Amino acid sequence: MPQDTLGFASHDHSTCVSSALAAAEAACKERAVQLTPVRRRVLEILLESHAAMGAYDVLARLDAEGLGSKPPVAYRALAFLVEQGFVHRIERLNAFIACTYPGAAHDPAFMICRGCGKVAEAQANAAMDQTAALSGFQVEQTVFEAEGLCPTCQTKDAA
Repeated sequence: MPQDTLGFASHDHSTCVSSALAAAEAACKERAVQLTPVRRRVLEILLESHAAMGAYDVLARLDAEGLGSKPPVAYRALAFLVEQGFVHRIERLNAFIACTYPGAAHDPAFMICRGCGKVAEAQANAAMDQTAALSGFQVEQTVFEAEGLCPTCQTKDAA
């Protein structure tokens, strides 16, 4: 089985992609929303490398494949995928990444490597929810983004 990295850990990438697409298709069917060919292709593009991509990078790929050359094509597809929970927006990078946990209700936390640009998604810890509950605040949405160095870049910096 081909091995690739998911965030900073090795995994079977072809299984990862097929599982994510299957989860998206099942969720769309259950929610009675359409995973159009363009939306599906945008998700596939983001799943290819687990790297965060800007909307114009996605648009360039769609244009090269004859699926659209106007910015609204990419932005509408990305908005749909974010709304459905299949993709996340990385605020710090003004970019998008495929969700590592499609179909699961979760608060994502992102580790962004300042060396190579890889992004790893993790589950946010419960500290924010506990602190909010103690103060009477109701959390509706959280976005955690941490910047640092991945294991590979740490090794390069140490050399």
